[in-house]
Amino acid sequence: MPLNKSCIGKEFAPVTTTVTVTAMQEYARAYNEDNPAFFDAAQPGGLVAPPMFAVVVTWNSTLNAVMDPEVGADLLRLVHGEQDMWFPAPIRPGDRITSRAKITAIDAKATGETLTVELSAVNQDGVAVNYSVFSAFIRGAGRRASQQGTRADERPRGEPNLTVAQSIDADQTFRYAQASGDRNPIHVDENVARMAGLPGIIVHGLCTMAFTSKVMIDHLCDGNPTRLKRLRVRFSRPVRPGATITTRVWPQAEREGRRVFAYETSTSEGQAVIRGGIAEVSY
Repeated sequence: MPLNKSCIGKEFAPVTTTVTVTAMQEYARAYNEDNPAFFDAAQPGGLVAPPMFAVVVTWNSTLNAVMDPEVGADLLRLVHGEQDMWFPAPIRPGDRITSRAKITAIDAKATGETLTVELSAVNQDGVAVNYSVFSAFIRGAGRRASQQGTRADERPRGEPNLTVAQSIDADQTFRYAQASGDRNPIHVDENVARMAGLPGIIVHGLCTMAFTSKVMIDHLCDGNPTRLKRLRVRFSRPVRPGATITTRVWPQAEREGRRVFAYETSTSEGQAVIRGGIAEVSY
């Protein structure tokens, strides 16, 4: 059955999450983060959460939209297509974050359908800490999970000004599932993953995205996570545990007082797993 287009515009009840140091640091370790800003309370300004921790405080809102029976999405045929995240202000220990979800689009494609959910999050003072656009692709019957229905992006021209390789641990998906709240069995259960048409367990797309956030913070933000203001990706291929991924970054332009970079992430075999990457960094 096709997705229910009458759900376009549907808004869901807000969800409030209290941020703890334990949750922040568990999430950071789940993608091999070692930045003192997330672990050393003596840092100037005190502890902050990793920017991608916004995934945790908006996850239940995301699930409310994606798993809404009225929408009718088949979760075994669902893959994460794109994610665009803005980080206007940092999340800190003790914050009470309220997130809201709204379905903004349901579109038919040649190989399936896309479901787009907009997410917003504010802290207890009403300060915006995150705005995200989550796009899922629901494969048509008989399509394999690698066919995500996303368009190809042309790699930026010229040599990248930054190239960083990172290793995915064998247990990465289990740690990330626990820390993020995303316990989709295709990331932790070999049998379910194969039932979904996959070669086995795959890494969460948002975990791969978190790895690239570390590249941007370490190398473009001088280690200051509050300078990362936007990260946008298009997931083009699943990553397997134990893989090595390499992120290549190209400077693009300046926008509203921020430096804009394009990036692409690929496996050691040269297969792109993230295309059309964008990072925006404040001065």
